[in-house]
Amino acid sequence: MAEITKTVPTQVISSTAKIALAALAVAAYFVGLTLPLMGPDEPRYAQVAREMFDRGDWVTPTLGGSLWFEKPVLLYWLEKIAYHIFGVNEFSARLGPALFGIGVIVCLYLLGRSIRRGSLFAAIAASTVGIIAFAHGASFDIILTLPITASLAAYYLHQTSERPRLWLLAAYFFLGVGLLAKGLVGAIFPVGIIFFYHVVLWKRPTRFAFESILWGGFATLATAGVWYIPMYLRHGYYFIDQFFIQHHFQRFTSNKYQHPGSFLFFFWMLPVLALPWAPLAIAELWKLFRGLLVHQKESEDTHKDLAVFAAVWLFLPLVFFSFSGSKLPGYILPAVPAAVILASLFVVRSKTSAWVRKLVPSVAALTLIASVLLILFYLPGFAAADSIKAAIADANAGGYGKAKVLGLHTTSHNAEFYAAGRLVHMPDGKQRRFLGAAEVKEYIVVYNAGKPVLVIVPREYLEQLQAFDELDTKIINNASDDVLAAVSAKP
Repeated sequence: MAEITKTVPTQVISSTAKIALAALAVAAYFVGLTLPLMGPDEPRYAQVAREMFDRGDWVTPTLGGSLWFEKPVLLYWLEKIAYHIFGVNEFSARLGPALFGIGVIVCLYLLGRSIRRGSLFAAIAASTVGIIAFAHGASFDIILTLPITASLAAYYLHQTSERPRLWLLAAYFFLGVGLLAKGLVGAIFPVGIIFFYHVVLWKRPTRFAFESILWGGFATLATAGVWYIPMYLRHGYYFIDQFFIQHHFQRFTSNKYQHPGSFLFFFWMLPVLALPWAPLAIAELWKLFRGLLVHQKESEDTHKDLAVFAAVWLFLPLVFFSFSGSKLPGYILPAVPAAVILASLFVVRSKTSAWVRKLVPSVAALTLIASVLLILFYLPGFAAADSIKAAIADANAGGYGKAKVLGLHTTSHNAEFYAAGRLVHMPDGKQRRFLGAAEVKEYIVVYNAGKPVLVIVPREYLEQLQAFDELDTKIINNASDDVLAAVSAKP
């Protein structure tokens, strides 16, 4: 591999700007962690971790007391540790993802430092919309993105390091962490990216990389085995079927889990997540593509290897998930660090106009400030409308703190956390969806000893509940689309 550079490059970000950007990044990544949990995933994952916390169990995930093998354990471990330190709350549920977001920035800083541009890479990474957004969510996407980023960065750095075995050990370790983060993709993506990187450049891996395969594979399996082995010993083939067959292969090959999208979905989603730096990343991709077409010499482009590495890193997840039958924005997040590298390389190149370099700190600062303002002044209202937290709190204050919670014509995943232990589930662990007021009365009389219940009902079905003569309905909270009502059976 050619030496990257021997000259000290012109400084892009001043020391004062570095301090200011670091302070803004800390604010952007840690503000808003106490907001109510939103969407279907955050409260469910936070509740899975709570149930493991309550049982003192580090192995088996459950939801509503039933086995929950949708995802591996790393996020739950992070949440469980935070619960021990800070208590069971939203901050604890989101602290791990926030720290992993910072971890992605650190990895890209180390990669950038190899070309004496660590601060530039870190500033662009910290101010990338997708990384900021997913670092605030108690979900698996940023949890997967960090080990993929770390393993790839470590592999790339081993090529020029004086301690290549140490970097390779880190790469193999984070492959194992990736398996704990989100299953097979945590290892498939880094290995595939490294393979195609060498194919595109038509370069052999280093001698150290070849020698490391056996001990490195053992390091990866030993890391992942701390959870996979106990899970298999405890649950046998049922774990294999649910975790690998149902939630890996069927999720990819079908729309079983109701997340459809067109083939081009990720081709526009990735640039959105890479804002405000997507134009620079696209420009760098175009420059790289032209250079490859004309067989540009490596001596004419000292950053070609890193640019190719980032391009392969970006395209493999993009193409892979575009063929998936199930599509969600967070799936493509592991490709966003590659976009950060490409955007940073565009700024680094000597032919880049000086005004672009001067613009980077300002754009980064404005993005971070806008993120903080959005989180402080817009997101609370959105979170309150999306969450049932306030409604359950009102019901508890009104004397319904132990009442069972039913969903009429709906299931509330948000209530998994805020009404934990009180939801009515089916034998398979899924929430029961009540289909009419008569079913609500039957549950109260037959299964709940005549005690009042709380009913979550979409606003359009509220009249159906109120018009049923055999029930008394009292509105507790109607601040969102789902109304919470206290319901009792008439004598």
